[in-house]
Amino acid sequence: MNDFLVGHATHPDWRGALALAGAQVEAGRARQDASGAGPLSLGFVYITDHYAGHADAVLAELQQRWPGVAWVGSVGLGVAASGVEYFDEPALVLMIGALPAGRFEVFSGARKLHRIDPFSALVHADPQTPDLAELIGEMSDRTSSGYLFGGLCASRGRQLHFADGVWQGGLSGVAFTRDVALISRVTQGSQPVGPTRRITAADRHVVLELDGRPALPCLLADLGLASLDNPREVLPRLRNTLVGLTDEHDTALALGGRDGGQFGVDTRVRHLIGLDPGRQAVAVAEQLQVGMRMAFCMRDVQAARRDLVRVCSEIREELSPDSQMLPLGDVADMADRQPRDGPPARALPPAEPASSSSARRIMGALYVSCSGRGGPHFGGPSAELKIVQHALGDVPLAGFFASGEIARHHLYGYTGVLTVFTGQA
Repeated sequence: MNDFLVGHATHPDWRGALALAGAQVEAGRARQDASGAGPLSLGFVYITDHYAGHADAVLAELQQRWPGVAWVGSVGLGVAASGVEYFDEPALVLMIGALPAGRFEVFSGARKLHRIDPFSALVHADPQTPDLAELIGEMSDRTSSGYLFGGLCASRGRQLHFADGVWQGGLSGVAFTRDVALISRVTQGSQPVGPTRRITAADRHVVLELDGRPALPCLLADLGLASLDNPREVLPRLRNTLVGLTDEHDTALALGGRDGGQFGVDTRVRHLIGLDPGRQAVAVAEQLQVGMRMAFCMRDVQAARRDLVRVCSEIREELSPDSQMLPLGDVADMADRQPRDGPPARALPPAEPASSSSARRIMGALYVSCSGRGGPHFGGPSAELKIVQHALGDVPLAGFFASGEIARHHLYGYTGVLTVFTGQA
């Protein structure tokens, strides 16, 4: 499998953006032809919601330009390529690869999987779909690895996703066989502000007790608040407070509390939606079960940078175990020193040629990030994608800013899901 081909552009008219992006793809294709690349077979298309009303025309043009290519993708509030974000502007990104026949299969509500034995799958979904979490779990069960990656459409208008058609509602995507080598990681964007506790009493969305204590006093203690008596002090803190939840038997929530702990991969961040002073309880935007573990948290730019560096470091290490890399502590310190008004500091040394015959390299990457992380959250235009670019190199990459992120069988918020396709170096 050759490297994926990428094109991306912004333009007031979708036709102009597609023409510019298509020219970039064709230029890369011309370079690949000399190396005997196989026929293009699978394409990813992500559009911002400025083009949502023209999604059918966009897909028809893609199918005409590249006949025989299967297309999957989504609409987002922003789209991403290597080192660049197009956020809240008319733009699109394309990525096309030459995957061998029989190693992938596109699926949707109108087309069920039946030709391959799915090992993993890229999933896009409409956030307004009823029982979406259950559908994601069912799809995960259909893959032999149980691993899904992807995200929910994000649009101020038409919510849509692509899968050899334009769909609204439900989920769609592409499944891969075991022969398609992938590495995928979840990066969190929130920092715990207190210890991890076990939910010992709950009523649907309401947390009644944590570690046998009323939940509301636990919240106030973690936020350093004495009571609810001073609304001017209390309300701003509460509006910025989120909740990290982990199922009873999943990976532990965090490595610590206020001193810099980090959420584990299975933690889902949810909104705090209300207080119940009468029952000394708090309400959370998820159906709760006794035994879940929970930590109050806040979005934190420095923690998000450090964790993004961490997942890139893990991918680099898995690709080439013999490569020379900075210790994670040093890398995190460099990320923390990132100036807010300039380009990201190089958080990892540039990728070096692999010295081991077993080393792999990145053929292409997909990055799905929360729409709440894009734009200024990381400190400047395209800052999040520049961190990824500095860490992994200028690899072919496409992605979008979603209203929720999918990894394994979970639906996340305020996270990023980075997935790379790999091949022999």
